[in-house]
Amino acid sequence: MSIHHPDRPTLSYEFFPPKDDSGDALLWSSFDALLKTSPDFVSVTYGAGGTNQARSISVVERMAQNVATVGHLTAVGATRAKTLDLLRDFEATGVAGILALRGDSPKDNPDALAQGEIKTALELVELSEANTGLDIGVAAFPEIHPESPDLAHDIRVLKFKQDAGATFAITQLFFDLDAYARFVSAAHEAGVTIPIIPGLMPISNAKQVLRMAELSGASIPPRLLNDLQSAQDDQSARRVGMAFSVEFGRRLLAEAAAPGLHIFSLNSHVAALELATGVGLA
Repeated sequence: MSIHHPDRPTLSYEFFPPKDDSGDALLWSSFDALLKTSPDFVSVTYGAGGTNQARSISVVERMAQNVATVGHLTAVGATRAKTLDLLRDFEATGVAGILALRGDSPKDNPDALAQGEIKTALELVELSEANTGLDIGVAAFPEIHPESPDLAHDIRVLKFKQDAGATFAITQLFFDLDAYARFVSAAHEAGVTIPIIPGLMPISNAKQVLRMAELSGASIPPRLLNDLQSAQDDQSARRVGMAFSVEFGRRLLAEAAAPGLHIFSLNSHVAALELATGVGLA
């Protein structure tokens, strides 16, 4: 899979494995709707430490029949043998690539990462590169990883991953254009050449997105926060949030020369489609 098109920005979506039958129906109706926009690829998240992993693998392999699909993979509780089996299964069933993530231990097993044989995303990159032909994506953090001492450290880690075989990066949730531009500039200066695709969250449910931003450590622009808090009702807040999301996506593409946008769909096609259309990628 080649997710980088020098002549045009890419469009992609993230989905997550459903927890029940109603969630399953929502996922596939949204997937079918977004597939009509001809995305370059889609990705599917992966539950840590056994959470929803079987569903995730099933979703990845089913989506791969219709579009280039990237399966998220974490190091939490992972052994080399089982991870290698999964990588080879992905390759055999037509999965295009993986997103190699360290991941965090689940709350009910805080020692899961320490207990696993694989400890880092870099080890996942190395294992996949040595044993498969899968494309390998990694995470990037425009506002610095929560456990990182500084931006320079994050850039060094990203360069290590590129040197080990990573072919693209997708960023964590963020809302600061300058943070992305600084990160990409620093990465390029350090010799990082792989595309760094912004992960973009459509703000259709302000409370939900603000909560996710708080959990991930993403800063909210003061003006946006004020406008959302001043909205008279949920619909007004949605209009404010989506207007910001579309403008932010346009600026990432035009001003920051982003190689594409990876839209976090939250398994709902309405806002994702509105955003993709609004920025001119669908």
